[in-house]
Amino acid sequence: MAYDTNNIFARIVRGEIPCKKVCESAHTLAFEDINPQAPVHVLVIPKGPYLNHEAFAANASDAEIADFHRTILEAARKTGVAEGEGGNGYRLITNSGPDAHQEVPHYHVHVVGGAPVGRMLSRRREGA
Repeated sequence: MAYDTNNIFARIVRGEIPCKKVCESAHTLAFEDINPQAPVHVLVIPKGPYLNHEAFAANASDAEIADFHRTILEAARKTGVAEGEGGNGYRLITNSGPDAHQEVPHYHVHVVGGAPVGRMLSRRREGA
């Protein structure tokens, strides 16, 4: 699958679609999810055109990768879910490809917290 330069996140990065910004850095943007699945639900995206985690890990510069991870932490701190900031923790989720139900073809990480989020996965039974 090729990167779509008109996906919603690329348009948000370009300022064509507004977002509720949590924080921003040279290479990364963090903003509130429009359909939150927890009291805190922030999306963190690189500003570069990376389709998924594989593309980001293989092609992003060291500066982009470091900046991305530091921005995730900044978003967790600013939203009050970081344990070092008095929060009770958070979950990071990224979906890569069709089996993982990646909905937007632009690499992104969900930061979810603010309440217990339950087990990560439940064991799938055969035939289910």
